Amino acid sequence: MKIPAMIAAEFRRLVRKPMAFIALVALGIVPLLYGGFYLWANQDPYDRLGQIPVALVVADRGVTSDGTYTNYGDRIATKILDSNTFDWHRVSAKEAAQGVDDQRFDFAVTLPRGFSEAIASSSTDDPRQAELVLTTNDANSYLGTTIGQQAIKTITNDIVAQVNEEAASTFLISLSIIRTSLSTASDGVTELLSGAQTASAGATELASGTTQLASGSATLRDGLGQLASGTASLPAESTALANGAAEVASGNQRVAALGDQVSAASSDVIASLQPVRNEIEQRLLTSGLTPAQIAEALTVLDDLNAAVQNGDARLKQAVGQLDTLAAGSSEVAAGARRLAQAAPTLTNGIQSAAAGSAELATGASEVNSGAAELSSGLPQLVSGLATLQSGLADGIQRIPETTEQQRAAQAKNIADPVTVKTAAVAEAGTYGAGLAPFFMGLAAWIGIYALFLIIKPFSRRAITALHSPVKIAIAGWLTPTMIGVLQMIGLFVIVAVVLGFKVENPAGTIGLMVLSSATFASILLALNIWLGSVGEFLGLVMMVLQLVTAGGTFPWQTLPAPLAFIHHLLPMSYTVDGLRQLMYGGNLTDAINDAWVLLAWLATALVVASLGVARMTRFRTLGDLEPSLIG
Repeated sequence: MKIPAMIAAEFRRLVRKPMAFIALVALGIVPLLYGGFYLWANQDPYDRLGQIPVALVVADRGVTSDGTYTNYGDRIATKILDSNTFDWHRVSAKEAAQGVDDQRFDFAVTLPRGFSEAIASSSTDDPRQAELVLTTNDANSYLGTTIGQQAIKTITNDIVAQVNEEAASTFLISLSIIRTSLSTASDGVTELLSGAQTASAGATELASGTTQLASGSATLRDGLGQLASGTASLPAESTALANGAAEVASGNQRVAALGDQVSAASSDVIASLQPVRNEIEQRLLTSGLTPAQIAEALTVLDDLNAAVQNGDARLKQAVGQLDTLAAGSSEVAAGARRLAQAAPTLTNGIQSAAAGSAELATGASEVNSGAAELSSGLPQLVSGLATLQSGLADGIQRIPETTEQQRAAQAKNIADPVTVKTAAVAEAGTYGAGLAPFFMGLAAWIGIYALFLIIKPFSRRAITALHSPVKIAIAGWLTPTMIGVLQMIGLFVIVAVVLGFKVENPAGTIGLMVLSSATFASILLALNIWLGSVGEFLGLVMMVLQLVTAGGTFPWQTLPAPLAFIHHLLPMSYTVDGLRQLMYGGNLTDAINDAWVLLAWLATALVVASLGVARMTRFRTLGDLEPSLIG
């Protein structure tokens, strides 16, 4: 009997009775129902999180800081309610607790009293963390609790970003104010530096001037000292001078008085000379002298008269001089007296001036020292101011000048400095698409396993007729494989067309699905041929093992060590990995390697099945004649 004939005979048996045909169809669509419904239910659950009822409680009362009232709780609640991430309900604390308990809400988020105060405390001396309260109930849904924990983390991150943005904005505004202040300070330092440079030049001149002042004041001190020493005896001497001058004036006055008397007498003599001449001339005439003799005698008298008048004139001149001298000596005496009276005051003044000049010299010396220090210190001040000006200018350059819009953008970036840019080598797209390879592989195994419930793994007539064991095994394998091909095509249509999952390599995906189904058929065939109903049970055990070790949900590296070891042994692991590579546009080489592993399983299982058939052609046991434990 040829292979097609054996296949045809098995199909005739399966469709000969209506119930058998219905059973074949029902079992044939099991993988379609399993894979289709499961993937439909999990197509994109994250897109429907908005249907999850969640309670939101706002007990925050706000805070007043720097005269401004802020209620962070209300602000965050408004943002949460507008997000539509869940079916949020703003309720009281009592209603939220009751709702989580009676399953009206999957979980509750509470912004407690003091929430705003805790956030605002960051800028005080007593900072403390704000709290968000998450109320869950695993009896409602454990995944609901997990989702709630993720939601609270997202809310916390949003709050942190918002608070950080406000803090960064305040910091940047303060930095801008500091920059403005630094600029003003820099301008002031520039003016101060210019003044200090001028002062430094003036201080140099001042130092030179004070040196001269010190020298001059020392000279003045020495001169006044000598003057004071020289005038110390002036009061006594001026008194003696005044006394002497008074005596001289008194003598001069007496001499002048005598002169006046002599002058008066002389005037009287002169006045009496003319009458005497006339009398002498008369007597001479009387005496009988000749006119010549009289004239000669009168000549002598005239000469004497002239001499007397000349002497009188001189006397009068001398008397005038004596009067002048007497008047002058009186004035000198009066001046000397005044000098004698003023001399003590003058002497005291000179001595005071001498003492003051000594103090002036000392002060000038100290001023000169201070001016020298000032002249020496001002260049250091100029250097320090220049350094300060340079530092301020450098500080201004280090603080960028920004606009209000730039500061807002910077604050936002500081609050949330990192964004995740996904560079996916291969991408599933949705949660359902991520699970599809696993459930498609599992559906392929379930589909073949269900078929072996009604399909005979081999033809007993062919074995009895001693046909080729290889042909019998291949015929027993091809019968479920052909139906498995239809199952995989139907499942692919559901996944790619009905559910709309994106498949990057449709041909390769269908090919690997068919190969997987054929491989699973060969494995279950070998188990059935060798172990019968026990083999069917082992097929179920293998399905359970592959369900947990194929790495369809969590990465296989998270499995316990024994199960991780099994992961590398069983074929469904390679089906899942290969379908991922083909559906998501991954590494084609990896998919081909997975296909080679499946082909190795397929060939090995067919060889084992052929050996089992060969064993049956040589001898039969009573166990082979017993009915199956499961029909």
